[in-house]
Amino acid sequence: MIREDLRNVAIIAHVDHGKTTLVDEMLKQGGVFRENQAVADRVMDSGDLERERGITILAKNTSVKYGDIKINIIDTPGHADFGGEVERVLSMVDGALLLVDAAEGPMPQTRFVLQKALEMNLKIIVVVNKIDRPDARLDEIGDEVLELLMDLDASEEQLENTPFLYCSGRAGTACTDPFGQGENLMPLFDTIVDYIDAPEGEPDEPLQMLISSIDYNEYVGRIAVGRIARGTIQVNQGIVIGNYHTPEETRRNKVVSLLQIQGLQRVPAESATVGDIVWISGIENISIGDTVCAPDSFEPLPFTRISEPTVEMTFSVNDSPFAGKEGKFVTSRQLRDRLMRELLRDVSLRVTETDSTDAFRVAGRGEMHLSILIENMRREGYELGVSTPRVLYQEIDGKLHEPIEEVIIDVPEECVGSVMEKLGTRKAEMQDMHPQGGRTRITFLIPSRGLFGYKSEFLTDTKGEGIMNSIFHGYEPFKGEIPRRNTGSLVSFETGEAVTYGLYNAQERGSLFIGAGVPVYEGMVVGASPKTDDLVVNVCKRKHLTNTRASGSDDALRLIPPRNLRLEDCLEFLADDELLEVTPKSLRIRKQILSNQLRAKQRGKLTK
Repeated sequence: MIREDLRNVAIIAHVDHGKTTLVDEMLKQGGVFRENQAVADRVMDSGDLERERGITILAKNTSVKYGDIKINIIDTPGHADFGGEVERVLSMVDGALLLVDAAEGPMPQTRFVLQKALEMNLKIIVVVNKIDRPDARLDEIGDEVLELLMDLDASEEQLENTPFLYCSGRAGTACTDPFGQGENLMPLFDTIVDYIDAPEGEPDEPLQMLISSIDYNEYVGRIAVGRIARGTIQVNQGIVIGNYHTPEETRRNKVVSLLQIQGLQRVPAESATVGDIVWISGIENISIGDTVCAPDSFEPLPFTRISEPTVEMTFSVNDSPFAGKEGKFVTSRQLRDRLMRELLRDVSLRVTETDSTDAFRVAGRGEMHLSILIENMRREGYELGVSTPRVLYQEIDGKLHEPIEEVIIDVPEECVGSVMEKLGTRKAEMQDMHPQGGRTRITFLIPSRGLFGYKSEFLTDTKGEGIMNSIFHGYEPFKGEIPRRNTGSLVSFETGEAVTYGLYNAQERGSLFIGAGVPVYEGMVVGASPKTDDLVVNVCKRKHLTNTRASGSDDALRLIPPRNLRLEDCLEFLADDELLEVTPKSLRIRKQILSNQLRAKQRGKLTK
């Protein structure tokens, strides 16, 4: 049976190439919203962090009706750190819209997601987006995409038959002519219906459905999302669940509730059949990669192997003098439960316990992947301590190998020298370089650890105009030592409240992270020193008053405004002997050993 009334497609692209904006317009023109309905921009980015940062973190499902045909659309993340999301959801679709920015062209993540789609033999529709940009390169983009397809060993059929469309997601127009003027997105809908295969399968055979994603709800627990490959599923139906890699471990259960997507809403359904994407709840311990089958016919489906994590941090209980003052969840049990709950929905994450019951090793796909988790936990009321990021090494043929990133940098011509010099000291090897107008695009291969702490330096060197994107390349032999940080820390001498007089004296030693009136404790980092050594400063020091010194003379002291560090800035700044204290209201960098005296003794032992 062929489901001519259904199409399943994913939208894949590099970050910021306009996936979510295009989906907004498809929803509007597909009749999901009333004509006069007020709709927020990027309606699919429903999370607070997604809206604030303008990025998609979790894959989202929606659907539109085009005539009598239902089109299920999955909007996927563009950042390599959330690649696990992309790999999973591609197993639920028959084709993909590959979005390419009309000015930037194919970028690292474009290559990554397209390679995954071609490996799964999906049909590709190339959508050149943002054609209304003043710097659009419409006559070159088509050739660049074809070159990319050839590089990725696309079949002759894919090279010859892949349709190209030229869109403006913001204006809601699509056209087959690069220099034509589209009126609406109907050409895009027509191409999806004509080119993407309709789902095919046998509705009368025993049920078979692969779980590709997991959602979590406090009321119903785990909600499994998958596409029905064969058969029909009904509410209250008995099922058997198991995994392709451990087929002997099966368990029986029943479908408590069944949901399907209509527009942006999940609506209850009594039954669903071949090709439908459904949500089922009421099943404990169901996981990504499990297959749901009929009770008398267990045939597990193979599952795409998710790439392994490359970066690790230690999450520990907050043990600073200010612990428990701002957060609701502060114990090791609460921290452990929250991390284990994250594993239910994030297939790319790894959590392992350490010798200490108060600390856990958390591994992910990159600094951003882990920083998003930290920010989410912080907003939920958790307090924790976070170590500096570390890369995960592998031993291959008896030699130590480390993860390597492919970095594509787009910078103004005058900044090329400083960028190449800085990356050279971080063991980067240049692969390619070509000018584009007044800018230059350079490709490097660099150890993952070489990128730690570089982003803020890069933005300073390029005056905020540089664009840097990286993606995991592979493992190569260890490249040698890389200088971690060329500045030291200004460390608080005592516990108390920072005052103007103490800060005024401290700012002569380096740049400060705090202003007057901020509570500090011994061992807390209050600024950066231009020298490589740490300096202990007393920001709580007050001026002693005498007959000849008036208290009002403090008003003449002028403080330089402090640097306000965001979460990513703090993680970049961290030295190996420092921790980041994360609470719902504050981010504080601190030394692992808080006592200045004990730290000095430790340093003395190491120098002997």
